[in-house]
Amino acid sequence: MRDLLFKNLTSDDRRKRIISSSEIADKEGVRSIIRRHFICMVKEIKDQGIDKPAPYLYVLKEQNSREQKQRFFCKVKGSICAVNSGRLFLIVFMHSLRIDLVSTPQNVA
Repeated sequence: MRDLLFKNLTSDDRRKRIISSSEIADKEGVRSIIRRHFICMVKEIKDQGIDKPAPYLYVLKEQNSREQKQRFFCKVKGSICAVNSGRLFLIVFMHSLRIDLVSTPQNVA
């Protein structure tokens, strides 16, 4: 069995976008839950002396053998400067990925 959920949200002025997806699957006694998020914001830079945000990476992996669970989480943040029609824009983005693996109880006959 597999359940999928997908969201694509965009602001009215198209300067902020959020895309997320969630997938739940049961296969061979393991339930996997995968969540992905992407957030992007565009800001026009009027002042040339603005500082760009520093890039950021965070990774976490946990394993619990007693409860038969595994979890993985990764988050990446960054920014890009772009020029369009002679105007300077700062594009700030964030990606995140979360994976949970849980053992499902087996029916023994």
